[in-house]
Amino acid sequence: MMNDDFWRTIFGRRSIRRYRSEPVPHEVLERLLTAAIWAPSAHNRQPWRFVVITGSEMKQKLAEAMGQRWWRDLTREGWDEADIRAKVERSHQRLTQPPALVLGCVSMLDVEDHDEPRLQEAEHIMAVQSLSLALGNLMLAAHHEGLGSCWICAPLFAQAEVREALNLPADWEPQALITLGYAAEERTSNRKSLAEVVVWK
Repeated sequence: MMNDDFWRTIFGRRSIRRYRSEPVPHEVLERLLTAAIWAPSAHNRQPWRFVVITGSEMKQKLAEAMGQRWWRDLTREGWDEADIRAKVERSHQRLTQPPALVLGCVSMLDVEDHDEPRLQEAEHIMAVQSLSLALGNLMLAAHHEGLGSCWICAPLFAQAEVREALNLPADWEPQALITLGYAAEERTSNRKSLAEVVVWK
């Protein structure tokens, strides 16, 4: 299988956290986003929205807003100040060092409304699942294009701060950040065996 381009892409992707400084060309970013929007989605509602962030000032603004929220949350949980500072500084670096970020959001505007809370919750879960499929496509496309990427779910814990920092529409719900760039590190990975995670019926 490894002689096939598709399987090399599947098996070769890694979570990359250190990037070289050169920018990602605009046309490459457009190809990644095209791969994203061709993912399947529940009821074909395509509830995904994307924000591409390449400017250093905007990355700084976003990292500071998210860091302030994380500092408050960790303080409330009783973390030591030195440990909080280390965590927030590491997070700040992970958000500002990559040449490009893609924020994946969910919008429920085009999703069916239900009076029953259980059904409405299921619609929201399906929208998040749809975005996840899109971002998975984007990350595989990034690897195919010679880029590294990493999934960061911190926006889930600071949705209001992310929305304000980026001046997003009220219906855009931040879910995950994908960091992108040319890798400055090599990483290995492993997976549980099929026997550990699959039941055949």
